[in-house]
Amino acid sequence: MALIELGYIEIFLTMLCFFLFYFFRDSKYPINWPIFGMLPGALYHIQQIHERCTMTMRASGGTFLFKGPWFANMDMLSTVDPANVHYIMSANFMNFPKGPKFKEMFDVLGNGIFNADLDMWKIQRKTTRALITHQQFYKFLVKTSRDKVEKGLIPVLDYICDKGSIVDLQDLFQRFTFDTTCILVTGYDPGCVSIDFPDVPFSKAMDDAEEAILFRHALPEIIWKLQRWLRIGEEKKLIRARETLDYTISKYISKKRDELKEGDKLKESEEGFDLLTFYLKEEENLGVKCDDNYLRDTILNLMIAGRDTTSSALTWFIWLVSTNPQVEKKIRDEINFIIPKQEVGKWRLFNVQELNKLVYLHGALCDSLRLYPPVPFQHKEPLEKDILPSGHKVHPKLKIMFSLYAMGRMESIWGKDCLEFKPERWISDRGTIKHEPSYKFLAFNAGPRTCLGKEVAFTQMKAVAAAIIHNYQVELVKGHPIEPNASIILYMRHGFKVRISRRWP
Repeated sequence: MALIELGYIEIFLTMLCFFLFYFFRDSKYPINWPIFGMLPGALYHIQQIHERCTMTMRASGGTFLFKGPWFANMDMLSTVDPANVHYIMSANFMNFPKGPKFKEMFDVLGNGIFNADLDMWKIQRKTTRALITHQQFYKFLVKTSRDKVEKGLIPVLDYICDKGSIVDLQDLFQRFTFDTTCILVTGYDPGCVSIDFPDVPFSKAMDDAEEAILFRHALPEIIWKLQRWLRIGEEKKLIRARETLDYTISKYISKKRDELKEGDKLKESEEGFDLLTFYLKEEENLGVKCDDNYLRDTILNLMIAGRDTTSSALTWFIWLVSTNPQVEKKIRDEINFIIPKQEVGKWRLFNVQELNKLVYLHGALCDSLRLYPPVPFQHKEPLEKDILPSGHKVHPKLKIMFSLYAMGRMESIWGKDCLEFKPERWISDRGTIKHEPSYKFLAFNAGPRTCLGKEVAFTQMKAVAAAIIHNYQVELVKGHPIEPNASIILYMRHGFKVRISRRWP
């Protein structure tokens, strides 16, 4: 049964890759084999895809042409050259949409903002911006983040301290951001942050979908489409994940519509409102038809944006801080400097005004995002033939990939200390945050597609990071391996197992 479940295609490809690459596993460049191109190497090293990409980018000078199997249409130009990034993302933006192949690979996202291009993208971005910049939504964001830290995250951390048990902090952060994002997007709290650590089918479905999508990038289109038709392998997992996602989101939409019908019109709340309420209330003003399909796609896209990116960022950040005592001390010193003297050495949480004064903490978050970007790669497709600043020619059948993970590790971009966790690189001589161009620091995208939720993400990350660093001591379990997973979201493959202790009585 296990062999049938795995699928004959996967078994064949795994065996092929093993034999072909056993003697060539340390090569900096993927070997271009007859017929198969560089695909066997990509599959053989898929679990180390980010490090392998970094190695290749360094050896190639920043731009490398990946050759796929013959007739498979998998050729891809990988680049970390800031000049190329700026040209594609800003200077000649209209010639480089995500393209139909991107939408097909990420079909689970429907017509949401991640998949949308051209006019559809403009409409999606306009409506999302209207929500993100609305004063009532910002109120709701601040209240939700603080409440979930105080009434959700802190009680769980205290329970772990009392028990002296080991906890997977990555899992806890995923639960936290899932709860907060679900509240912000739908208005409902799924209650995943709990000492019981309940199973969360929706969250698990999101993880399964993301892993399956990565495999679509590594396999010829005909193979993963055949798997989808036969409902085997990763595609079977993706189909089941989509069913769970659709079912859960449809329940939220139906419940919200019923509430609106019962109350005729939702009363304006002093605490702000969630996205779903906003869309249903402002449908006419937004100029879009908010049917169930539109709402489903919008909710799922923003759920992934909110849960995955923020929890990934927090996981890598707390690990970096906990393993760099000098950085940890500087953050604590900065926190002590901005709070009243009588409260130094006492347990406390922080409001938005206080968090905005923490320049070193902000710099530390930026450098963590540089080294461990939550979305480690993205790709584009040119509409017409073009020549990049690096001199490389591109055409509509050639995909272009940016490796954000590799970009943060290039000496040519960040200097010889590029592998160091160094918050100081983000702080100017005046003691303010130093701006780095987005085509160099791509964690929040660049150009017209710059992330609308950047400030939302920083607000949540600072609230959680300051609360943990000031009130607790985090210690990585000895011997626990830390390495990136193989997915479209950069998580730790084995989780983040730690022991936590209180700093104050």
